[in-house]
Amino acid sequence: MQEVTPDRNDPTPDEFGNGVLDDTGAVDTTGIDIVGGATARVEVALPPSYDDDDLADDDVVLDDRAPLDDPAPRGDWASLGDRAPLDDRAPLDDDAIVTADIVEASGPAAELVTEDAGRSAAGTRETAVGVAAPVATRASVAVPADDAHERVRPRTSEITLQSRRLGDFEVSRESADLLTADRLLDPTHVVRPEPEGAWRHLVYTLSGRRLNLGDSKRARARKELDRRISAPLSGGARFVPVLSRKGGVGKTTVTTLLGMALADAREDRVIAIDANPDRGTLAERIGRTSGKTVRDLARSHTQVHGFNDISQIVARDHTRLDVIASDADPHVSEAFSDVDYQEVAEVAAHFYSLVLTDTGTGIVHSVMSATLDRADALVVVAGLSIDEARLASETLTWLETNGFADLVRRAIVVLNTARPGAALVRADELDAHFRSRVRAVVRVPYDPHIASGSVISFRDLQPETREAARELAAVVVEGLRAQAAA
Repeated sequence: MQEVTPDRNDPTPDEFGNGVLDDTGAVDTTGIDIVGGATARVEVALPPSYDDDDLADDDVVLDDRAPLDDPAPRGDWASLGDRAPLDDRAPLDDDAIVTADIVEASGPAAELVTEDAGRSAAGTRETAVGVAAPVATRASVAVPADDAHERVRPRTSEITLQSRRLGDFEVSRESADLLTADRLLDPTHVVRPEPEGAWRHLVYTLSGRRLNLGDSKRARARKELDRRISAPLSGGARFVPVLSRKGGVGKTTVTTLLGMALADAREDRVIAIDANPDRGTLAERIGRTSGKTVRDLARSHTQVHGFNDISQIVARDHTRLDVIASDADPHVSEAFSDVDYQEVAEVAAHFYSLVLTDTGTGIVHSVMSATLDRADALVVVAGLSIDEARLASETLTWLETNGFADLVRRAIVVLNTARPGAALVRADELDAHFRSRVRAVVRVPYDPHIASGSVISFRDLQPETREAARELAAVVVEGLRAQAAA
């Protein structure tokens, strides 16, 4: 055994590599005993300036070590400096077993006890390190010969740290989305819009804008209809063809009214395509033309890269409805095929949310087949006569027997009154018949503004006609939304 006395100030480290204190002015005693070359006894006395009470409150933490799952690199314990913390040590040997005991000191300067079991035949080594203080820690490290090892948790109480969001600690903290108008604005000071209605607006004016009775029943119904028409549609473009097997029942007129009602109330884009191969008149009903037709769009569809390109081909009316006219020459229009329609439809679907198609009377035409393949909803126009009603019903039967039964169940039949005066057939019976086959039936009254055959101005229509067109638009949108939700 070799002792190192406190007065030794040899700057050369001893042969065992132990650190030597250069200055012992603040240390009462320091001793290092080497027993058998395998056991070390270290006595460290803290400076007298440290109070026992202060040290008694300090916690000894042994959990700052390398995880047992990841073997630590081999190495020996680092030399203890002046008041070196127990956790500032060198890495342990591979697969080390760590145990820790807390023992009470028996005196003001507790002695560090080191037990040496010697080096066993299996190669197991135990080392203990301690600090002389009112609370001493005894730790041992054992390295087994084989790979099997068991983890022994420290007997000291462990502190578990959890990762939590800020809201978990500050329950009363609110986010900015809670600052809504309903919460912050005082209802007694909120300025309501001026009421609609003659006498309601008069009361509001005479009371100095203090007495607001709200909108009239008609105004509330109009705003509710606006809400139904302008309801958002998710997904891509929706195609709604308007068809009839008999000419002269108002198919083009219904297409125009439906397009104007949709474009007037909605914020997205609506377009109507005249796909009638027999010289359609859709563009003539809005009174504006660009000089281009569906043939021009089908020919240059690969050159359309933006909305400015297609806006040079379509014509737009005052309701923001865009229309693509058909060819004026019947000989050229016959060449308009299903392939041409598909090319035009691809361009329209890229720039518009709702695409209406004014079809021809030939239901077996190739353009009709391409139109029905893309249809999301269907509008069938019927006149108020026996032959017109029968043709419309037979059209539904043909669609059902040719693979479009689901489209028929979701279809809308429009009973269009094209002639003035009382109808010869009972409209209620027609209404009941078609309701048994389709989703909804809408009646459009006779309007002299439409019957003249000239340009249709949506604002100049009779209120009943305009209301019917808006009801048709609302039913179409509701059907498309129900289909998307299914």
